[in-house]
Amino acid sequence: MTDRLRSIETIVMARRGEHGALLSILEDVQRSSDHNYLKAEELAHVARLLQIPLSQVYSVATFYAFFNLKPQGEHVITVCRGTACHTRGSKPLLEKVLAHLGISLDSSGSATTADYAFTVQTVACFGQCALAPVIAIDEIIHSKVSEDQLIELVRSLQEGEEA
Repeated sequence: MTDRLRSIETIVMARRGEHGALLSILEDVQRSSDHNYLKAEELAHVARLLQIPLSQVYSVATFYAFFNLKPQGEHVITVCRGTACHTRGSKPLLEKVLAHLGISLDSSGSATTADYAFTVQTVACFGQCALAPVIAIDEIIHSKVSEDQLIELVRSLQEGEEA
C-alpha cells in the first residue's frame, strides 16, 4: 500500500462515525492531494474503506462543485458567467485571462496551465450581481473587475505576489 493510500485510510478512520462522513472525508482527501483533486483510485479506496458502492462515492464527488476530478492549478481563477456579469463584461474577462495564460476551456468549463500554476473556471453565478462583473481568485471575490485589473492581478500572482 502506498503512503498516499495509508494517509487516506487515516482520514477515513478519523471521520468514519461522523454524520455526513463521506463529504468530510472527500474534502480532506482532496485538500491533502498535490493538485487539489480526487483521483479515481482514491475514490475507489474510500468506497472500499467505507464499504459503500463506488457509485455512491462518485455521485457525491460529481454532485458538489467543490470537488475536482482533474488536477487544479496552484491559483484558481473563477469567472462568473451569470446574466448580470455577462451583460457587464465577464465574457471578455474570461477570454482575456485565457489568452494571457495561453489556455482554452475544455468541455467542463475549466482549463489548467501545463505547469499547474493556474486553473481558470467558470461558475453560473456568485450571487453578487450588484457588483458585476465578479471573479474570484483563490476564493477571494473581486468585484467590478476590468480586463486590465484582472490581468494585473494575474501578473502579480505570476511574480509571486498576493492577489
